Amino acid sequence: MIKKEMIAMLLAGGQGSRLGILTAKMAKPAVSFGGKYRIIDFPLSNCINSGVDTVGVLTQYQPLRLNTHIGIGIPWDLDKNVGGVTILPPYEKSENSEWYTGTANAIYQNLDYMETFHPDYVLILSGDHIYKMDYETMLDFHKEKGADVTIAVMPVPMEEAKRFGIMITDDDHKITDFEEKPENPRSNLASMGIYIFSWEALKSALIENATQPGLDFGKHVIPYCRDKGKPLYAYEFNGYWKDVGTLTSYWEANMELIDIVPDFNLYEEYWKIYTRNTALPPQYLGTNSEVERSIIGEGCEIYGAVYNSVIGCGVTIGEGTVIRDSIIMNNCVIGSNCDLEKVIMAEDSVVGNGCRIGEGEERENETAPSIYRDGLVVIGEKSKVPDQISAGKNVLISGNTVAEDYPNGRLESGKSLVKAGEAR
Repeated sequence: MIKKEMIAMLLAGGQGSRLGILTAKMAKPAVSFGGKYRIIDFPLSNCINSGVDTVGVLTQYQPLRLNTHIGIGIPWDLDKNVGGVTILPPYEKSENSEWYTGTANAIYQNLDYMETFHPDYVLILSGDHIYKMDYETMLDFHKEKGADVTIAVMPVPMEEAKRFGIMITDDDHKITDFEEKPENPRSNLASMGIYIFSWEALKSALIENATQPGLDFGKHVIPYCRDKGKPLYAYEFNGYWKDVGTLTSYWEANMELIDIVPDFNLYEEYWKIYTRNTALPPQYLGTNSEVERSIIGEGCEIYGAVYNSVIGCGVTIGEGTVIRDSIIMNNCVIGSNCDLEKVIMAEDSVVGNGCRIGEGEERENETAPSIYRDGLVVIGEKSKVPDQISAGKNVLISGNTVAEDYPNGRLESGKSLVKAGEAR
């Protein structure tokens, strides 16, 4: 009989609609981050660094990129005969087939998978946060308290507490009450969406609540456990943790990586972040190139200047081009004599020669002002921007655009230009 003390279930099916065009063709956990990584690398690396060697990854929305990236789990040492990593998409059943309708419903539909490992504990994770956490320390806390449910919490400023699920605890960290996005919070301990359940408690809660529409941990499973008198505890985490759910927070988290002393350090020997690597040549910096406070991925050719930016792998930046405060993802090509400021450029995109992107006054975006904001310019995956055009701030460009799409050679601030077709 296979027996695992703790297995992890990683929820990676989210669309991440607040990331706009970046998640048009991929799930949020598959989005590039920090140059060479993808968001899902962080919880997966946490698992292997914490000694958790059995991980079920629950996918749903646009899973192809995610599935390809994870493969059989080799980069994370999760290619095992027993356990390892398993992709768990929704599947056709003999009756009432359904998509995953909520976080806990996704877990419920995979009870058989979990049962095969006879776990004592199940760790529930979200696939779209950037952080380093030793889940083994959290498990020790769970055991020490005799908990059935342990919820990882993080202290947040009191004025921000209304944005989160908030836990109220006693002096022993036992959860006495919780509130979902309270108007007048009674505590500043915000749930991180990371849970450890004792297996029997989780199983019975899922089965009892199986018919709840949109079965969810925060709304259904945890209140059920509390009402049944199960001991619930809050495990306080004080490290770096970032929800990169909006374009602005995604951009900020990338920019924080290049601080002189970064809050989130990618270079620690004892807690490595693993990812799927392709064999690429080293970076090449041309004679007139200049790079300051930036991350430059493998296989890049830099002939221009890069300041305060995160550059992915296999990127080419032409001579005379200046890039500031930007995120340029893998395999992009930027021509010569360009000026890019606060640009997020998705993978496999091309910007022609002599372009000026991210200049002028800010105006509210016309199609999605809550997404494309804070002066950012977003260029979608496999897009093409022709030579000699300029674009303002809070702009979206996507698709195979041509000179005629830019009146007088310019896309004004706040405009969205979305065309069919991809750059070849």
